[in-house]
Amino acid sequence: MTSSAAATQRIAHLRAAIREHQYRYYVLDAPTASDAEFDALWRELVRLETEHPDLVAPDSPTQRVGGAPASQFDKVRHGAPLLSLANAFDRQELRAWRTRVLNRLPETDPGQWAYTVEPKIDGLSVILHYENGVFAEGATRGDGTMGEDVTANLRTIPQIPLRIPVDPTRGLATPGTLRVRGEIYVRRADFAAFNAQQAAADRQVYANPRNFAAGSLRQLDPSVTAARPLRMWAFQLIEGDGEAAAVTNHCGALAYLKRLGFPVSDLNRRFADSEFEALLAYVEAMVAQRRDLPFLIDGAAIKVDSLELQSRLGSTGKEPRWATAYKQGGEQAVTRLLDIEIFVGRSGTVTPRATLEPVVVGGVMVEHATLHNFDYVQELDLRIGDSVVITRAGDVIPKVLKALPELRTGEERLWQQPIQCPHCNATLLQVSDEVAFRCSNPQCSGQLTRAVEHFVSRGALDIRTFGAKQAALFVSRGMIRQLSDIYVLPWDEISHIKAYGKKRIENLQEGLKDAKTRAPERLLNALGIPFVGMQVAAIIVEYIPNLLELPHATKESLENILGIGPETAEALTRHFAVAATRVELQALNLAGLRMKSKRKDDIDFHNIDLKNKNFVLTGKLNAMSRNKVTDLIKSLGGKVSGSVSRKTDYVLAGRDAGSKLTKAQELGITVLDEETFMSFMK
Repeated sequence: MTSSAAATQRIAHLRAAIREHQYRYYVLDAPTASDAEFDALWRELVRLETEHPDLVAPDSPTQRVGGAPASQFDKVRHGAPLLSLANAFDRQELRAWRTRVLNRLPETDPGQWAYTVEPKIDGLSVILHYENGVFAEGATRGDGTMGEDVTANLRTIPQIPLRIPVDPTRGLATPGTLRVRGEIYVRRADFAAFNAQQAAADRQVYANPRNFAAGSLRQLDPSVTAARPLRMWAFQLIEGDGEAAAVTNHCGALAYLKRLGFPVSDLNRRFADSEFEALLAYVEAMVAQRRDLPFLIDGAAIKVDSLELQSRLGSTGKEPRWATAYKQGGEQAVTRLLDIEIFVGRSGTVTPRATLEPVVVGGVMVEHATLHNFDYVQELDLRIGDSVVITRAGDVIPKVLKALPELRTGEERLWQQPIQCPHCNATLLQVSDEVAFRCSNPQCSGQLTRAVEHFVSRGALDIRTFGAKQAALFVSRGMIRQLSDIYVLPWDEISHIKAYGKKRIENLQEGLKDAKTRAPERLLNALGIPFVGMQVAAIIVEYIPNLLELPHATKESLENILGIGPETAEALTRHFAVAATRVELQALNLAGLRMKSKRKDDIDFHNIDLKNKNFVLTGKLNAMSRNKVTDLIKSLGGKVSGSVSRKTDYVLAGRDAGSKLTKAQELGITVLDEETFMSFMK
């Protein structure tokens, strides 16, 4: 055996041994080797890799130390929207959630239903992507649609396996592709120890573990992240092939992830539907004892266990119907109510909001809090100048709980419920059978400003150079009277506005131009139609690929689309029943925004020249292996790359295609299925 071959064999043995020891230490908390034994293995591996740099691999344990600092994080588009959970704050709300999910599928035997309960870790959500068992990419959740590429930083976290399965002797096959969702966090004791070291060295001391974990993961220099005591829990198998694709329930998915070597919480429990009262007691106990846990949680997550039922239940567009989060009331504080302002949403709904004397609640400075509606203000008997008790509902949303009338001095004043919109002075009307009030003027500048803000937001057309300030400015000056006016702005007039020089205007114009390439589902979401978020918009475009045909769709035809309920169908038909909204859609079409989704049926495959064409392969292929397909494309003059970009000409999508397929659809790149590809290769 040559020295190089011997080194290769020894390096493989050392890596396997070190991975196993790290797994037992960081994941199982049951080490089987002393520090001295582990250090000896580590030093030998480092020496051999130094002597044979050509044998260094990205999944080697030595590559956790962090690479060169980045100048910024690249954006990563998620394969499917990563939704957040709705909240429940007592047993009654949890029972109501159970009733809703059962009623949506009345034909299903309740005896088939079960639920899982997990601690809702208070950290930073991430997505881990593995190709052929090797950690290939990691990203933050971001806004649920787009996250940040923090792969280099995630590599430094010892609990995240760089290769799966961690122990091949367990008899698990290596999945070709796997995507896992997890939560990055810091244990209380580790956080306290780190802060003590910082204080001793007269360096920055951090406020709370959650913000510390988030900030540590988003360091541009991975070596800084490597020095922080970050850990991870895996809590969802998003997609995978092989054994992963055969998993039928959430509990089974978590067990599979644990066998692969991912850390999974030992507080997870499964309850049959008949045990729902025991489930309620368990989540209450978990949340009540959260301050005794070694890590922060902000509640408990309850999920329908069956993956089939999850799929059938779907989501509202903002959150999954098959899961909810139980939370207790958060930390409270007393402060002074300075004023009650009125906020007008893009649908005209008017919401009162408390302006508060700034106060810290749960480590966060709070200056504003929700008051829900006018009735809520009256029920609390709030007066301007009152001392009030506030909390952060679910440790997130600031909320006024009550006034403290015993502390009144006589200088407080009653608040008068407005009868007119603060933006346009139109009469406020109460919605039938609801407590909400709405502005009666459909041309209200306040509503239009909110609509423009949504139109350009990250979840919609994602125009980064056009924000809330521009929306308010251009609406207030009469430059925008409807959404399509964004594309006919009077640039000469804008150039005379202070702070709007040549460069800023060019950035605005470039952002608007780029938005024209966004996929039609993003445009549909941007229109702000009730119940139509990004996920629902994607479902609609799948069935109606041309948005110009959507105004002609009937309520019945929309309801026949899997995943579209009667409320959504009603909202869509009501929206496009108005002539002005149909004219607006045509105006956006004339402005050059994408109305039509590209499909393979629209493509002429005859006499296609593959010379210098860029292909990306994704998903599982049946007729040929990836290597053979790659060789075939190259033999015809084409190129094959591993990632989708604007330079990609075709994406060949097999079964269980994931994020690459989604990105191709977003960019309008031609997508081929295997049958079509093989037919025009002949």
